[in-house]
Amino acid sequence: MTTLRCASYLDQRERWPASGRHVMAQFDETTVVVYQAYRRSIGERAARLGYFDEGGGFSFGRMSWVKPNFLWMMYRCGWAQKEGQEVVLAVWIERALFDEVLAAAVPSTWDRERYATREDWQADVGRSDVRLQWDPDHGPGGEPLERRAIQLGLRGSMLERYARRPVKVEDITPFVREQHERLVKEGKAALVTPEERAYESV
Repeated sequence: MTTLRCASYLDQRERWPASGRHVMAQFDETTVVVYQAYRRSIGERAARLGYFDEGGGFSFGRMSWVKPNFLWMMYRCGWAQKEGQEVVLAVWIERALFDEVLAAAVPSTWDRERYATREDWQADVGRSDVRLQWDPDHGPGGEPLERRAIQLGLRGSMLERYARRPVKVEDITPFVREQHERLVKEGKAALVTPEERAYESV
């Protein structure tokens, strides 16, 4: 049903960090998987083409947010049940590009530890095509965790590079719905999620 590497949620949870800021992701030597949820006109078209274009309503003039953490995506899209987020995509991108995105990322709010003044932060915001937010991660049932999850907003040239030349785009909506049904009917012990580990700790 999906080409993602998957494993028992409960087994993985035992290995995951319980707190702190961590980029949780599925990755190998050359690629990293990120997730997005869209309305059908965008999501189904991207999966069919293998890349994003302006057909179906996708816009290169807006910031587009990606999430490398599967359960964080499930929390935000309501397991593909929220309006306008009915299609969940897994997008494989080159690891080198993902590293560039992380290196270019500027916090979406002023980080006093990183920037001496608000003006310094605003100047970086103006120069960068990547925003980052650290938000409470969530468990399968939507429960907030102590661990923080990252989401990355792409615009401009970085969005063009991400959208037009991904390694692979897969519609994983059937997998999402199957796992949500398992969660509801059988609980967390039956849940299978993409294999993830900490990519980078901040």
